[in-house]
Amino acid sequence: MAAAAFNDVAAWILLALAVALAGNGDGGGGKSPLVSLWVLISGVVFVVFMMMVVQPIMKWVARRCSSEGEVVDEAYICLTLAGVMVSGFLTDLIGIHSIFGAFVFGLTIPKGGNFADRLIERIEDFVSGLLLPLYFASSGLKTNVAKISGGKAWGLLVLVITTACAGKIIGTFVVAMMVRIPVRESLTLGVLMNTKGLVELIVLNIGKEKKVLNDEIFAILVLMALFTTFITTPTVMAIYKPSRGGHSIRTHRKLRDLSMTEEFQDELRILACVHGPSNAASLISLVESSRSTKKSMLKLFIMQLVELTERSSSIIMVHRVRKNGLPFFNVFRRGDWHSRVAGAFQTYGQLGRVSVRPTTAISALSTMHQDICHVAEEKRVAMIILPFHKQWNGADDESLQNMGHGWRGVNQMVLKHSPCSVAVLVDRGFGGSGIQTPGPITVVTQRVCIVFFGGPDDREALELGSRMAEHPAVKVTVVRFVNKEGLNGDRVTLMPSPNKSTEISYSFSTATMNRPVEKELDETAVTEFRSRWDIGIVEYTEKVATSNMIEEVLAIGRNIDYDLIVVGKGRFPSNMVAELAERHAEHPELGPIGDILASPGQGLTCSVLVIQQHDLAHNEELPVSKVVHPVQTSTTSTSSSSSIQQVSTDVV
Repeated sequence: MAAAAFNDVAAWILLALAVALAGNGDGGGGKSPLVSLWVLISGVVFVVFMMMVVQPIMKWVARRCSSEGEVVDEAYICLTLAGVMVSGFLTDLIGIHSIFGAFVFGLTIPKGGNFADRLIERIEDFVSGLLLPLYFASSGLKTNVAKISGGKAWGLLVLVITTACAGKIIGTFVVAMMVRIPVRESLTLGVLMNTKGLVELIVLNIGKEKKVLNDEIFAILVLMALFTTFITTPTVMAIYKPSRGGHSIRTHRKLRDLSMTEEFQDELRILACVHGPSNAASLISLVESSRSTKKSMLKLFIMQLVELTERSSSIIMVHRVRKNGLPFFNVFRRGDWHSRVAGAFQTYGQLGRVSVRPTTAISALSTMHQDICHVAEEKRVAMIILPFHKQWNGADDESLQNMGHGWRGVNQMVLKHSPCSVAVLVDRGFGGSGIQTPGPITVVTQRVCIVFFGGPDDREALELGSRMAEHPAVKVTVVRFVNKEGLNGDRVTLMPSPNKSTEISYSFSTATMNRPVEKELDETAVTEFRSRWDIGIVEYTEKVATSNMIEEVLAIGRNIDYDLIVVGKGRFPSNMVAELAERHAEHPELGPIGDILASPGQGLTCSVLVIQQHDLAHNEELPVSKVVHPVQTSTTSTSSSSSIQQVSTDVV
């Protein structure tokens, strides 16, 4: 990004030099060289004056605007816009194009505070939505493609395109290789730098105004700029497809693996994603509740999720992130929600002695999951915490705000492609309505219920509950559902359907699992959990599954004794959960149990955390079209069940 900015600055300087040497374009050939020298000297004096006199004034204006709150006084905006026009007028008097004067005035405005951001927000719609389209339209009207006639002219067009592309791509590629950037990324940088933008179009228009370019050459260069810009996106997509997993580092992908390390000394790394200030309190409370004070250190990575739009303010936000490394922890933003979120996490890190590392994802919603998964892989985190796309903003169960289908798609793609375990937090006020910073000395007790049916995801939820139980301010209750006596040998079969929509149907793993081994793993996990904790510290309850499993789960959710309910997604579910597979799914990405607890209108006030354990064996999922109950008869039943197993998924 710095190279591109330097390239534009160099282009503006060369533009000023070229305009000074070109003169007024009146065709007079007897112009004295002293005139061009006078223009150059005057231009240098103008730049020095702007940097030495005007820049301190604009710094004073920026400080005044930052100290007066979020609203910028109209007088300062008018002063700035007047300065732009006066600067352009002065450079035009000097003999340099007025655009150069406006550009130099823009350099005098401080970029560190919020004045530049708010100024851009006020004028960018007018400039980008009206002035720029009109400028491009006028450039199109000046371009006469019919002037390109004959084989010589078209051959010149091909030569210009080839030379322009080869020069920029090869030059950037060689420099990138010299600084040891990989070959594919070096080539991609070359293609990106080859893009022609507003600066090139301005240069061409000025050249035509000064009669340096005739109509034919102008049309050729405009077509060259359009062609090189149009080919950038497909070329980059073809040559740059980062797998982001080629140099995979051996790391802990799930909490269960982390707990198996010797003496639990490996630090717990969590990546928490934030949409806005409404997520801060619940995420801080959840992370604090999950830290294992006896086992390992905690390192928290905070990722601010920002949707990238075509507005220039979003692009500037990307530049600031890459330059400063502080995506939303901006000390100059006083009074807005950025400061509140930043202060909450910074205070929590100091009071709780937790390493807090901020990062960001500013991209389109369709590709945001790639950034999240890449950071999780790079930082070797054990769990990603995602906020649910529906946020409750009232005391009742139905006061909610839907963030949009795009954010739901982000969660779905992260669940599908994540390199570690994932937890989706359905927040109904966990941690309080305001931003709090709980620490090890917190006296408010968080009451957490772990609902256990069986399977890998439920075992991961149980492992998280074990970590929560170590926190002195967390009270953990485990509710385990077991089959009715005599039905433990039953086998429910899920018939997958690749043609059924995943928007209304639950998806389950297509992997073939060893049912006895899974049962043994469930029993081992429960036994270890119970042996680790005394009855007075952790409450353990077993419930016999009934035919009305939905009401059983809702009864737990309606229990006012719980602040948070933790459940597994259930991609390889027990037969109790599999019974719900044909139920209409409102939020299928949460699994049957999570969907029941997250659906509005059920009278639930507690928050829900749905956990998916990372396991490559479960990456492939298909929606269910039918639930098959085995017929407990003789050998015929056994053979038919065996034939079904070849095209279906058995559950624990």
